[in-house]
Amino acid sequence: MFRTFRGGHSGGWRVISIAPVTGEPLPFMPALSVTDSEAIALPLVPSRNAWRLVGAPSSLRYTERPEKQQLTAVQAGLGRVEATSAALIPIRKSQAWWDLTQEERRKIFEDKSHHIASSLRFLPAIARQLYHCRDLGEPFDFLTWFEFAPAHASLFEELVGMLRRTEEWSYVEHEVDVRVVKEVLSA
Repeated sequence: MFRTFRGGHSGGWRVISIAPVTGEPLPFMPALSVTDSEAIALPLVPSRNAWRLVGAPSSLRYTERPEKQQLTAVQAGLGRVEATSAALIPIRKSQAWWDLTQEERRKIFEDKSHHIASSLRFLPAIARQLYHCRDLGEPFDFLTWFEFAPAHASLFEELVGMLRRTEEWSYVEHEVDVRVVKEVLSA
């Protein structure tokens, strides 16, 4: 299963902002559509009219069993009615990151950066899903999708601020922060 995020002129989410954190921005589009499919559609070249990012959920690569159990016990699922705010954060890490062994990356991810341990306190208020896209030939390595209620916006800012100050984030060479709100259809 693949998840496609398409910035364009229609979609279920209204784009509030698209901000480059590191590297080039994505072109601003007024809407974001999020769809699931069994196959990847033909590539869409970013343009003034649309862009498309695709990823696939995968196994938790740097998570140990006790951490997975902790996450499962407290995390919320996507699609909650109250979660009308969201963020799509595509990330590409440097070649230096990928030149490390799996064990070295794990050590930076959790032993030094405390990615999981520090993030637990933000759950279940913030739901998240990581999509892998490095092996799909996409321009980013990961697409991180977060959903939260508007009342938890400051909590979300605290979470991303904390993560961006870790050693792990020193390996990020391209990151874009796309903020969206759910479009509510009037009856």
